[in-house]
Amino acid sequence: MSSSRSTRLVRVSASPGAGDRFQGSSSRESLPKGPYVDASAESRRRESIDIDAATELVAQLRRSLGAVILGKSESIDLLLVGFLADGHVLLEDVPGVGKTTLAKALARSFRAEFARVQFTPDLLPADILGSQILDPRDGSFSFQPGPIFANVLLADEINRASPRTQSALLEAMNEAQVTVEGVTRELPRPFFVLATQNPVDFQGTYPLPEAQLDRFLLRFGLGYPDPETELSILFGRAAADPLDTLEAFAEPEELRALQELVRGVIVDDQIGRYLLRVVDATRHHPQLELGVSTRGALAAFRAAQAFAFLAGRDYVVPDDVQQIVVPALAHRIVLRTDARYGGVQGDVILREILSEVDVPL
Repeated sequence: MSSSRSTRLVRVSASPGAGDRFQGSSSRESLPKGPYVDASAESRRRESIDIDAATELVAQLRRSLGAVILGKSESIDLLLVGFLADGHVLLEDVPGVGKTTLAKALARSFRAEFARVQFTPDLLPADILGSQILDPRDGSFSFQPGPIFANVLLADEINRASPRTQSALLEAMNEAQVTVEGVTRELPRPFFVLATQNPVDFQGTYPLPEAQLDRFLLRFGLGYPDPETELSILFGRAAADPLDTLEAFAEPEELRALQELVRGVIVDDQIGRYLLRVVDATRHHPQLELGVSTRGALAAFRAAQAFAFLAGRDYVVPDDVQQIVVPALAHRIVLRTDARYGGVQGDVILREILSEVDVPL
């Protein structure tokens, strides 16, 4: 993380006990009321953190994931954007390109609870959320937590389960809690769902409903590696699995502190308005049945903050918005029937919109 200007990243309302690496002096700045964080405002209390520690932790995350998934630095950064923005990520690609491996690498990079659910047509919501179990000794019931009570949940091949089972994740992904038989239980923080899915035209898959897709901050694919990288993978994996040597180097509280830090990245009013012009253009595009919702706009806002943070800045620039528009918004728009059957792609429409919307100077 480097910057041409003096970089001072801050954490808004950081919770105590976030790790010794994240301790520092405090300062006072105020921010405007409304949806934007303005660099010139001074109304909200912030805490400084050790920028060197934050920089090193992000660098370690990149190195850790890069040692397992070769030649995919852009995809790794998008995964970190989703995690640092306190969102969830959907990896969509053909089988065998490293989706599950990437998820495992992230989970093993920090000391946290990890759970994997293999989604199948016969999977039930209770298999994910948990259920009440009868104790035969006294006839009482006790709650047996499901795998969703983890810091990192790998929902493997999520579109092989029925829509009813897929929808069991909605409350958890939106509110970090689950309700089972009328009782609401909080999930551990950080809570991150990394789902993988095969393309919907593969046999035995169910397309995710719009409400489920909208809960994912980002959707992207990995793609095939280039020939040289693939050759390195062949010889490297023949000797040893890099996952076997991956060691945890961070505590959950430290990563939670990083997420709070990202929330303090500055978004100028003009940048916010630029993002909203892009969003509004999707709502009036002739080839789109549905444009981006307000939740989608907020997701892009948060993703831009995280992207700027990974670039070493405490402020968002137009390029950050442009870089995250497709992975943050393409899965939230719905094409008209004639456009869909005509082979039109949502990401192409978004890139066209980006080329037409005026960029703030």
